[in-house]
Amino acid sequence: MSTTTVRLTVAQALVRFLSAQYTERDGERHRLIAGTWGIFGHGNVAGIGQALIEYAGDMPYHQGRNEQSMVHAAVGYARQLNRLSAQAVTTSIGPGATNLVTGAALATINRLPVLLLPGDYFASHAPDPLLQQLEHPVEADVSVNDTLRPVSRYFDRVTRPEALIPSALNAMRVLADPAETGAVTLALPQDVQAEAYDWPEEFFAERIWRVRRPAPDPAELTEAVRAIRAAERPLIVAGGGVHHSEAEDALKSFVEATGIPVASTQAGKGSLRHDHPADLGGIGHTGTAVADDLARTADLVIGVGTRYTDFTTASGTLFQHPGVRFLNLNITAFDAHKLAARTVVADARAALEALGEALAGDRVDPGYEAEYRAGKERWDQVVEAAYRADDENAVPTQTQVLGALDAVVGDDDVVINAAGSLPGDLHKLWRARSPRQYHLEYGYSCMGYEIPAGIGVQQAAPDTVVWSLVGDGTYLMMPTEIVTAVQEGLPVKLVLIQNHGYASIGGLSESVGGERFGTAYRYRVADGTFSGAPLPVDLAANAASLGMDVLRAKTVRELRKALGTARASGRATCVHVETDPSPTAPPAEAWWDVPVAETASRAAAVRARESYDRQVADRRRHL
Repeated sequence: MSTTTVRLTVAQALVRFLSAQYTERDGERHRLIAGTWGIFGHGNVAGIGQALIEYAGDMPYHQGRNEQSMVHAAVGYARQLNRLSAQAVTTSIGPGATNLVTGAALATINRLPVLLLPGDYFASHAPDPLLQQLEHPVEADVSVNDTLRPVSRYFDRVTRPEALIPSALNAMRVLADPAETGAVTLALPQDVQAEAYDWPEEFFAERIWRVRRPAPDPAELTEAVRAIRAAERPLIVAGGGVHHSEAEDALKSFVEATGIPVASTQAGKGSLRHDHPADLGGIGHTGTAVADDLARTADLVIGVGTRYTDFTTASGTLFQHPGVRFLNLNITAFDAHKLAARTVVADARAALEALGEALAGDRVDPGYEAEYRAGKERWDQVVEAAYRADDENAVPTQTQVLGALDAVVGDDDVVINAAGSLPGDLHKLWRARSPRQYHLEYGYSCMGYEIPAGIGVQQAAPDTVVWSLVGDGTYLMMPTEIVTAVQEGLPVKLVLIQNHGYASIGGLSESVGGERFGTAYRYRVADGTFSGAPLPVDLAANAASLGMDVLRAKTVRELRKALGTARASGRATCVHVETDPSPTAPPAEAWWDVPVAETASRAAAVRARESYDRQVADRRRHL
């Protein structure tokens, strides 16, 4: 082995190392770190900043406006590319570093890779304390970057140049691991970033990280086959793991061979096309009537790549068959063992293919197929009714906005959302036509995700039409990346729905006795409450001031025209529409546990608690 060395700073070595890392799966190779987002300041401007200039031809740089937004953009990028390629984010040592925490939590909860490179205090402690340093009375090695530890899948503070070698390799290992991936943090003391070291040439050699497809254990596979054959009313719950492993075709083949229907989580929607006879749509609190009705009577629930959040299980009240059992196919043992399930710890595609081969000739009862197909037809009529607008000159409702968008999008367009009332409406109603069309971040349900994520998706798929759907509450959280989209020349489409408040949390507040307190954008009056006319806020003008082309739509007819114009545009374009707040979405088909005040003097809270006690009585522990 060569002992040739090259003298570089730590920051230069890291950027050069990252430029030579690749993933490979099924013979296809991808850049592992395809670019770096950065906002420069005290702590990274003379280290990573200088290194990105040094290696500008090898590592693309993207300028963001908010550190949290940069992480969201990187997460959107990674998800669009099925976690086979990721981006890095570099920040200064103070607020820039702590602004990463929300994005890191989102990435790790959703099992999506992102590399975080925050600056840190001087490892030498030469200037002490320095600007933005957190001084801890008994732990001198603590910095604000330690807030990233619980939300990172791997964390290290590189306090010596030579420590970068094992740390960087471990970072790549975690990012490329389909079971372990999430946010990875390398905290970089600013003096160490600028320190020179003689690096072995081998450190910069091209390196390929193979993304595994582990096959099922034969004993687990045998047990799974036995469980499926014994079931009379099996139901598949498709989660995000179906998409991450690119198992959509394997799922389709398995379903068509066995007749087992599929309901999907927010992350798994689109695993089957909406018009496939076995696709029942969303499941759980925001699910469809047909999916939730079958879930209540299923005797075997087959989870494929799902984490079983409370929205999926209706807080433990959904799966009510007396003898229901669970079979989980998941690359992560932690998730596979949930709900006391039989497990197949394996890649989703490999597991589905193996199960399909073992179950050749086995099929559910024709009566069961006829039952769920009839339920699907009834739900399709519900969707049509929610989308339909009988008066083209009326102010649209939110579901009519989705209907107008449904009529405009192409099969490969991507629709992005994360929080508010839209996730529930989309999960129930959206007709996904391709695996990546439905992009809902609901593991963390982070307001402000949609616009930066749209940028990341557009970077990953430059020829795809990308729609970011936001309400006014979400827009006000983080609109600044509009400037980034304009600067990068990315033609992201923004559908901005103005309903003057937090519609989703307002409805929840009313249902749990909170009386919609603090959920509307209204003037404050003398008694401390809020009432009167909406605030005179012009969000369309704000989007225009940040560089977007803006189209205002006041009626259903104008909305349809504006969406078509936006889709055809080669520029970042916003369609602003003020909606009729009347509820037109189908009601929830399953419960969600939000604890209600156990004692209160106000009638609304007393009534809500009575309802809560009735609902919570149906909760089960699946053992």
